[in-house]
Amino acid sequence: MTVLIECADRLGIERLLVSQGYSADRHPTADQLRVENDRVMRAVRRFPDRAYGSVYLSPAHPEFSVQEFNRCVRDGPMVCVGELEADKRCNVPEMDLIVERAASMKAPILQHTWLKAGGNDEGESTPYDVVELAERHPGVQFVCVHTGGDWERGIRIIRSTKNVCADIAGSNPTTGFVEMAVRELGAERVIYGSDVGGRSFASQLSKVLGARVPDADKKLILGGNLRRLLTPVLRAKGYSV
Repeated sequence: MTVLIECADRLGIERLLVSQGYSADRHPTADQLRVENDRVMRAVRRFPDRAYGSVYLSPAHPEFSVQEFNRCVRDGPMVCVGELEADKRCNVPEMDLIVERAASMKAPILQHTWLKAGGNDEGESTPYDVVELAERHPGVQFVCVHTGGDWERGIRIIRSTKNVCADIAGSNPTTGFVEMAVRELGAERVIYGSDVGGRSFASQLSKVLGARVPDADKKLILGGNLRRLLTPVLRAKGYSV
Protein backbone atom coordinates (compact mmCIF):
# COMPACT_ATOMS: atom_id res chain seq x y z
CA MET A 1 0.00 0.00 0.00
CA THR A 2 2.87 2.39 0.71
CA VAL A 3 4.21 1.82 -2.82
CA LEU A 4 0.74 2.13 -4.37
CA ILE A 5 0.15 5.44 -2.60
CA GLU A 6 3.52 6.73 -3.81
CA CYS A 7 2.64 5.77 -7.39
CA ALA A 8 -0.83 7.31 -7.06
CA ASP A 9 0.70 10.57 -5.80
CA ARG A 10 2.84 10.89 -8.93
CA LEU A 11 -0.31 10.84 -11.06
CA GLY A 12 -2.63 12.91 -8.88
CA ILE A 13 -4.84 9.99 -7.85
CA GLU A 14 -6.60 10.87 -4.59
CA ARG A 15 -8.07 7.53 -3.51
CA LEU A 16 -7.76 3.84 -4.19
CA LEU A 17 -10.55 1.27 -4.03
CA VAL A 18 -8.97 -1.90 -2.67
CA SER A 19 -10.36 -5.42 -2.97
CA GLN A 20 -9.39 -9.10 -2.83
CA GLY A 21 -6.20 -8.68 -0.80
CA TYR A 22 -3.46 -10.79 -2.38
CA SER A 23 -5.80 -13.38 -3.84
CA ALA A 24 -5.54 -14.73 -7.36
CA ASP A 25 -7.73 -17.74 -6.53
CA ARG A 26 -10.99 -17.75 -8.45
CA HIS A 27 -12.39 -20.54 -6.27
CA PRO A 28 -12.01 -19.04 -2.79
CA THR A 29 -13.19 -20.89 0.27
CA ALA A 30 -15.06 -19.02 2.98
CA ASP A 31 -11.87 -18.95 5.05
CA GLN A 32 -9.93 -17.44 2.14
CA LEU A 33 -12.55 -14.74 1.69
CA ARG A 34 -12.21 -13.77 5.33
CA VAL A 35 -8.39 -13.71 5.18
CA GLU A 36 -8.35 -11.48 2.10
CA ASN A 37 -10.97 -9.14 3.55
CA ASP A 38 -8.91 -8.84 6.72
CA ARG A 39 -5.91 -7.80 4.61
CA VAL A 40 -7.94 -5.12 2.86
CA MET A 41 -9.32 -3.78 6.12
CA ARG A 42 -5.79 -3.49 7.55
CA ALA A 43 -4.75 -1.50 4.49
CA VAL A 44 -7.77 0.81 4.68
CA ARG A 45 -7.35 1.42 8.38
CA ARG A 46 -3.70 2.32 7.85
CA PHE A 47 -4.54 4.79 5.05
CA PRO A 48 -8.08 5.94 5.91
CA ASP A 49 -7.80 9.17 3.92
CA ARG A 50 -6.44 7.48 0.79
CA ALA A 51 -8.24 4.15 0.43
CA TYR A 52 -11.72 2.67 0.43
CA GLY A 53 -12.29 -1.04 0.91
CA SER A 54 -14.58 -3.30 -1.11
CA VAL A 55 -15.66 -6.62 0.38
CA TYR A 56 -14.77 -9.86 -1.41
CA LEU A 57 -17.74 -12.27 -1.46
CA SER A 58 -18.84 -15.32 -3.43
CA PRO A 59 -22.20 -16.77 -4.48
CA ALA A 60 -20.65 -20.18 -3.72
CA HIS A 61 -20.96 -19.16 -0.05
CA PRO A 62 -24.11 -16.99 0.10
CA GLU A 63 -24.92 -17.22 3.80
CA PHE A 64 -21.30 -16.68 4.79
CA SER A 65 -21.12 -13.76 2.33
CA VAL A 66 -24.03 -12.03 4.06
CA GLN A 67 -22.27 -12.41 7.40
CA GLU A 68 -19.05 -11.11 5.85
CA PHE A 69 -20.86 -8.12 4.40
CA ASN A 70 -22.16 -7.31 7.87
CA ARG A 71 -18.69 -7.64 9.38
CA CYS A 72 -16.85 -5.63 6.73
CA VAL A 73 -19.39 -3.07 5.48
CA ARG A 74 -22.13 -2.65 8.07
CA ASP A 75 -19.78 -2.91 11.05
CA GLY A 76 -16.43 -2.29 9.35
CA PRO A 77 -14.73 0.27 7.09
CA MET A 78 -15.69 -1.13 3.68
CA VAL A 79 -18.07 0.72 1.35
CA CYS A 80 -19.05 -1.61 -1.51
CA VAL A 81 -19.06 -5.18 -2.84
CA GLY A 82 -16.53 -6.65 -5.25
CA GLU A 83 -14.80 -6.98 -7.55
CA LEU A 84 -16.54 -10.34 -7.38
CA GLU A 85 -14.50 -12.96 -9.20
CA ALA A 86 -15.51 -16.40 -8.01
CA ASP A 87 -16.53 -19.86 -9.17
CA LYS A 88 -20.18 -19.17 -9.93
CA ARG A 89 -21.51 -16.80 -12.55
CA CYS A 90 -23.23 -13.77 -11.08
CA ASN A 91 -26.64 -14.62 -12.60
CA VAL A 92 -27.11 -17.64 -10.31
CA PRO A 93 -29.97 -17.48 -7.77
CA GLU A 94 -27.45 -17.59 -4.91
CA MET A 95 -26.37 -14.03 -5.80
CA ASP A 96 -29.78 -12.64 -4.88
CA LEU A 97 -29.11 -12.98 -1.15
CA ILE A 98 -25.86 -11.02 -1.51
CA VAL A 99 -27.45 -8.33 -3.67
CA GLU A 100 -30.37 -7.88 -1.29
CA ARG A 101 -27.98 -7.42 1.63
CA ALA A 102 -25.96 -4.86 -0.35
CA ALA A 103 -29.17 -3.07 -1.28
CA SER A 104 -30.07 -2.67 2.39
CA MET A 105 -27.12 -0.26 2.72
CA LYS A 106 -27.29 1.09 -0.83
CA ALA A 107 -23.85 -0.38 -1.58
CA PRO A 108 -22.89 -0.74 -5.26
CA ILE A 109 -21.68 -4.10 -6.58
CA LEU A 110 -18.58 -4.47 -8.76
CA GLN A 111 -18.67 -7.65 -10.86
CA HIS A 112 -15.73 -9.06 -12.85
CA THR A 113 -16.69 -9.82 -16.46
CA TRP A 114 -14.90 -11.16 -19.50
CA LEU A 115 -15.71 -12.34 -23.02
CA LYS A 116 -13.00 -14.79 -24.05
CA ALA A 117 -12.60 -15.91 -27.64
CA GLY A 118 -11.99 -19.49 -26.55
CA GLY A 119 -14.73 -19.49 -23.92
CA ASN A 120 -14.73 -18.22 -20.36
CA ASP A 121 -13.34 -20.10 -17.39
CA GLU A 122 -15.84 -22.17 -15.44
CA GLY A 123 -18.03 -19.83 -13.41
CA GLU A 124 -16.56 -16.67 -14.97
CA SER A 125 -19.20 -14.01 -15.57
CA THR A 126 -19.92 -12.09 -18.76
CA PRO A 127 -21.72 -8.77 -19.25
CA TYR A 128 -24.79 -10.81 -20.19
CA ASP A 129 -24.80 -12.29 -16.68
CA VAL A 130 -24.52 -8.84 -15.08
CA VAL A 131 -27.46 -7.60 -17.14
CA GLU A 132 -29.56 -10.58 -16.05
CA LEU A 133 -28.74 -9.96 -12.39
CA ALA A 134 -29.25 -6.20 -12.65
CA GLU A 135 -32.65 -6.65 -14.24
CA ARG A 136 -33.69 -8.77 -11.25
CA HIS A 137 -32.57 -5.95 -8.94
CA PRO A 138 -33.36 -2.65 -10.71
CA GLY A 139 -32.82 -0.58 -7.56
CA VAL A 140 -29.19 -1.68 -7.12
CA GLN A 141 -26.20 -0.09 -8.84
CA PHE A 142 -23.84 -2.50 -10.61
CA VAL A 143 -20.44 -1.91 -12.21
CA CYS A 144 -19.53 -4.21 -15.11
CA VAL A 145 -15.82 -4.50 -14.36
CA HIS A 146 -13.61 -4.54 -17.49
CA THR A 147 -16.79 -4.20 -19.60
CA GLY A 148 -16.12 -7.76 -20.68
CA GLY A 149 -12.62 -7.05 -22.00
CA ASP A 150 -14.09 -7.14 -25.52
CA TRP A 151 -15.46 -3.69 -24.82
CA GLU A 152 -17.19 -3.08 -28.16
CA ARG A 153 -19.46 -6.03 -27.39
CA GLY A 154 -19.62 -5.32 -23.67
CA ILE A 155 -20.82 -1.75 -24.13
CA ARG A 156 -23.63 -2.90 -26.43
CA ILE A 157 -24.64 -5.69 -24.04
CA ILE A 158 -25.15 -3.38 -21.05
CA ARG A 159 -26.42 -0.38 -23.02
CA SER A 160 -30.13 -0.70 -22.24
CA THR A 161 -29.69 -1.68 -18.57
CA LYS A 162 -29.54 1.69 -16.85
CA ASN A 163 -28.39 0.47 -13.43
CA VAL A 164 -25.17 -0.98 -14.89
CA CYS A 165 -22.07 1.19 -15.34
CA ALA A 166 -19.08 0.35 -17.52
CA ASP A 167 -15.68 0.06 -15.85
CA ILE A 168 -12.83 0.68 -18.29
CA ALA A 169 -10.02 -0.99 -16.30
CA GLY A 170 -7.90 -3.95 -17.20
CA SER A 171 -7.54 -3.90 -20.97
CA ASN A 172 -4.99 -2.23 -23.22
CA PRO A 173 -5.24 1.59 -23.53
CA THR A 174 -6.96 1.37 -26.90
CA THR A 175 -8.19 4.49 -28.65
CA GLY A 176 -11.96 4.56 -28.94
CA PHE A 177 -12.97 2.68 -25.79
CA VAL A 178 -13.97 5.74 -23.78
CA GLU A 179 -15.39 7.54 -26.79
CA MET A 180 -17.72 4.65 -27.59
CA ALA A 181 -18.74 4.20 -23.97
CA VAL A 182 -19.64 7.88 -23.62
CA ARG A 183 -21.50 7.87 -26.92
CA GLU A 184 -23.52 4.72 -26.22
CA LEU A 185 -24.04 4.92 -22.45
CA GLY A 186 -23.56 8.57 -21.52
CA ALA A 187 -20.59 9.81 -19.50
CA GLU A 188 -22.52 9.26 -16.25
CA ARG A 189 -22.26 5.48 -16.73
CA VAL A 190 -18.51 5.23 -17.39
CA ILE A 191 -16.04 4.68 -14.52
CA TYR A 192 -12.25 4.81 -14.49
CA GLY A 193 -10.40 1.94 -12.85
CA SER A 194 -6.73 1.02 -12.77
CA ASP A 195 -6.78 -2.76 -12.16
CA VAL A 196 -3.44 -2.11 -10.45
CA GLY A 197 -1.16 -4.15 -10.13
CA GLY A 198 -2.42 -6.18 -13.09
CA ARG A 199 -2.13 -2.91 -15.02
CA SER A 200 -0.54 0.46 -14.33
CA PHE A 201 -2.24 3.64 -13.21
CA ALA A 202 -0.73 5.47 -16.18
CA SER A 203 -1.89 3.11 -18.92
CA GLN A 204 -5.46 3.18 -17.65
CA LEU A 205 -5.49 6.95 -17.09
CA SER A 206 -4.38 7.39 -20.69
CA LYS A 207 -7.66 5.91 -21.89
CA VAL A 208 -9.49 8.84 -20.31
CA LEU A 209 -6.99 11.68 -20.64
CA GLY A 210 -6.40 10.92 -24.32
CA ALA A 211 -10.05 10.39 -25.19
CA ARG A 212 -11.82 12.78 -27.51
CA VAL A 213 -14.59 13.63 -25.08
CA PRO A 214 -15.35 16.90 -23.24
CA ASP A 215 -13.35 17.71 -20.10
CA ALA A 216 -16.59 17.66 -18.11
CA ASP A 217 -17.07 14.02 -19.13
CA LYS A 218 -13.51 13.17 -18.11
CA LYS A 219 -14.13 14.60 -14.65
CA LEU A 220 -17.18 12.38 -14.24
CA ILE A 221 -15.30 9.29 -15.42
CA LEU A 222 -12.23 9.92 -13.25
CA GLY A 223 -14.07 10.55 -10.01
CA GLY A 224 -17.50 12.13 -10.15
CA ASN A 225 -19.40 8.99 -11.05
CA LEU A 226 -17.82 6.85 -8.35
CA ARG A 227 -18.47 9.57 -5.77
CA ARG A 228 -22.12 9.54 -6.79
CA LEU A 229 -22.36 5.74 -6.54
CA LEU A 230 -20.71 5.68 -3.12
CA THR A 231 -22.56 8.63 -1.59
CA PRO A 232 -25.64 6.62 -0.45
CA VAL A 233 -23.62 3.94 1.36
CA LEU A 234 -21.28 6.51 2.88
CA ARG A 235 -24.30 8.35 4.27
CA ALA A 236 -25.78 5.09 5.52
CA LYS A 237 -22.53 4.49 7.39
CA GLY A 238 -22.69 7.97 8.94
CA TYR A 239 -19.99 9.73 6.93
CA SER A 240 -20.31 13.41 6.05
CA VAL A 241 -20.49 13.59 2.24
